[in-house]
Amino acid sequence: MRRLGELEAEIMDRLWAWQRPATVREIVDDINLGRRVAYTTVMTVADILHRKGWLRREKSGRAWLYEPVRSREEYTAGLMQDALGDSQDRPAALLRFVETISDEDMAALDAALRTARRAPGAGYGEGGGHP
Repeated sequence: MRRLGELEAEIMDRLWAWQRPATVREIVDDINLGRRVAYTTVMTVADILHRKGWLRREKSGRAWLYEPVRSREEYTAGLMQDALGDSQDRPAALLRFVETISDEDMAALDAALRTARRAPGAGYGEGGGHP
């Protein structure tokens, strides 16, 4: 999974935070509170995100309403999978990762692993197919 570009990430961040469909005008107005960006630039990037499968859109009057297809968590997990996939020694990469995370993140990771092991068809834990 390719990391989102700067403006792509800004658009997605807003839509993930708002948790509702939004128009390009709403996105532009919010971005312009911190820096100037042209309406047509945001419109083009939103269309690119739609073509890439990151956004769905629906016509509302003369404007498109955009909303994310995937959650921020799915995006983050995809980046993590890609980073791990680049390693020639996955166990060592995982060890280095957990050595650097906070106690709070360690507890969250532990809880996630316990949940994944209990999930039907997860393939982990008792009799699972993963080493």
